[in-house]
Amino acid sequence: MTAPQISSSSQPLLEDEEQPNTPKNPTPTKKSKKLALIPLIFIIFFEVSGGPYGAEAAIGAAGPLLAILGFLIFPFIWSVPEALVTAELATTFPGNGGFVIWADKAFGPFWGSLMGSWKLLSAVCNLASYPVLCLDYIKLVFPILSSGFPRYIAIFLITMFLSFLNYLGLSIVGYTAVVLGLLSLCPFWLITLFSIPKIDPNRWLSLGQEGVKKDWNLFFNTLFWNLNFWDNASTLAGEVEQPQKTFPKALFSAGIVTCFSYVLPLLGTTGAVPLDQAKWSDGYFANLAAMIAGNWLKYWMELGIVLSVIGLYEAQLSSCAYQILGMAEMGLLPRVFGVRSEWFNTPWIGICVPTLVALVVSYLTFADIVSSVNFLYSLGMLLEFASFLWLRRKMPNVKRPYQVPLSMPGLLVMCFVPSCFLVYVMVVAHRTVYIVSALLTVFAIAWYFFMEFCKTKMWFGFESVEDKVDDEDL
Repeated sequence: MTAPQISSSSQPLLEDEEQPNTPKNPTPTKKSKKLALIPLIFIIFFEVSGGPYGAEAAIGAAGPLLAILGFLIFPFIWSVPEALVTAELATTFPGNGGFVIWADKAFGPFWGSLMGSWKLLSAVCNLASYPVLCLDYIKLVFPILSSGFPRYIAIFLITMFLSFLNYLGLSIVGYTAVVLGLLSLCPFWLITLFSIPKIDPNRWLSLGQEGVKKDWNLFFNTLFWNLNFWDNASTLAGEVEQPQKTFPKALFSAGIVTCFSYVLPLLGTTGAVPLDQAKWSDGYFANLAAMIAGNWLKYWMELGIVLSVIGLYEAQLSSCAYQILGMAEMGLLPRVFGVRSEWFNTPWIGICVPTLVALVVSYLTFADIVSSVNFLYSLGMLLEFASFLWLRRKMPNVKRPYQVPLSMPGLLVMCFVPSCFLVYVMVVAHRTVYIVSALLTVFAIAWYFFMEFCKTKMWFGFESVEDKVDDEDL
């Protein structure tokens, strides 16, 4: 069955603007169960964070004080503006495709396609990081998985198993995310409580050990990686129950959960244990749990990362799959990419493609994956902020169920501050990241023109202009 079309009832009401293209003559299909508020909150939580796993590197890079301040301040200069933009645009233009629809409406199909390519590539790279992060914790219990053939096999099995869970349905993913979120956060609530009697507040003021050089690239990449992707859930808008009301509430609630999930454990552990900066790397929270509460909490922490990775992977893969489905609806991808499973009504090709790419990317190191994700995502976010501002000016008469309560000068300031950070992240990237990102961008541009050529030849299921006119008349 084809994906559900973006109906006119879910589109903004315009006085002087046509409705965006929607798929014609949809085939009758099994009705999908819509996502409710609570599952959407936890899907967004996993899109963005999934808990403080992986945040240890911020302390290793810059010390406790700057890491704590980073996770306190960064949400206000980055996460809040991104979430506000997502809330306004996702409720104004609800539909599978999310930010692709926004760029298409603002600047046309070329920029919509480029946005889709940048965000999809960054999301797939991000997807690949989760099995790697999972093994960084599991190898502490099973050292045989640290390298070589056993590690490759473990990555393959983890990736395939998690992708199969996503195939079973988005509603299952949503309610699974609720359970996984609560269980994976429990060890951090406990380590915070056990840390309280041992806290020395002076340890929070440390800028790092003497002689340890600050790694600003790693520090900002860690903050960025742990607190971005607020807009990814927008690609699921077509699957959400009453998205105009649900999305703002879900984004606000997920923001609160995310902020506390980082700050409280970092305050507890850095205050309770003397600083050994070299040890603060991915996986160190498990060792801290053993030092502060005992091995039982260490094992729970390691189980928690496994549960968190499942939630992270499922949420990210859902976003990728429905973005691909949305792009197929918009004619930016061949129709076959929008095919749904007859059993579970999930976009199974949209699930398979990111899975296969993620398997290849996952054999890179975790640091390389994070750098590539951040660069591509920065390109997409700069285009997203530009689309947001231009749509405010281009379509002033659009009915916006949620609207950021700022005038245009205020919106410019709101977008300017995080945009400066995006530029910084791109400037400090390694040469390899520049080369890879440039090649991928060239490929994305070539892909758009190839798709346009296919439309003229009516290849891959694309319709001719005459067929589209006939469909509209019907």
